[in-house]
Amino acid sequence: MAHRIGIDLGGTKTEIMVLGEDGTPLLRRRRATPAGYEAALRNIAEMVGQAEQETGAGSVGVGIPGCISPATGLVKNANSNALNGHPFDRDLAALLGRPVRVANDANCFALSEAVDGAAAGCPVVFGVILGTGTGAGIVVNGTILEGRHRLAGEFGHTPLPWPGPDELPLRRCWCGQAGCLELYLAGPALARDCDGPDAADASALPARAAAGDAAAQAALNRHADRLARALASITNLLDPDCIVLGGGVSNMAHLYEQLPGLMRPYVFSDHVAPNIVKAKHGDSSGVRGAAWLWPAR
Repeated sequence: MAHRIGIDLGGTKTEIMVLGEDGTPLLRRRRATPAGYEAALRNIAEMVGQAEQETGAGSVGVGIPGCISPATGLVKNANSNALNGHPFDRDLAALLGRPVRVANDANCFALSEAVDGAAAGCPVVFGVILGTGTGAGIVVNGTILEGRHRLAGEFGHTPLPWPGPDELPLRRCWCGQAGCLELYLAGPALARDCDGPDAADASALPARAAAGDAAAQAALNRHADRLARALASITNLLDPDCIVLGGGVSNMAHLYEQLPGLMRPYVFSDHVAPNIVKAKHGDSSGVRGAAWLWPAR
């Protein structure tokens, strides 16, 4: 099979991409994700079948908003609740009649950027998605680092480091813990920090700040400082060659200018020069990474 087929299974949309042997995109298509587990499986099978009619047979990799538990073989931690508790990889393989590879969608994002994206050629890559939620993936020498429990890269559910007095008590997360980074770094969290509990969209804040909106500028400053502390903590632990930012918040240009300096006081080193870049493939990185779950042959 010369082609690689990637699937990005999201809560609202399912995307397919076919990559040629050299990584060139041959086909990209999206559909709404249907409600229910069985319907989602059938939808993927139909998309794969149609794509292969046009481009030929290929290997299949899928990124999901959760992971396959190594203890049970069932999906866990998916924010698309219909997936949880099901043997997704085995069910999809049976439906397609071939092996499939499944990974967390943030891991797929990091893999895409490490293989042929903004971090191509870097041995250790930390890829962060800052969108409606917060997730991350770790890639070492072109291979996803999943960990014993497949928890590696659960950035959004690690605590805000070095909190100041004005940040206490820490915010309570839906996961049952307090201070999870997702509550401070995701796009909706930034919007709420500026405009209150009903706000959800932070995309206009940089323009508002540039126009003199003091509240928007203060919110962006707090967010950048919190992200810098979070990435400094990761740097102290992992010391990645490259940190790649994706998701809607990654489009905020000030982050790339400010983060290295903001990280410096928190990194345990005499010389601090973090390599922080914007994702090359944008919202295609997840589906590309799913295709790259099958290595070069």
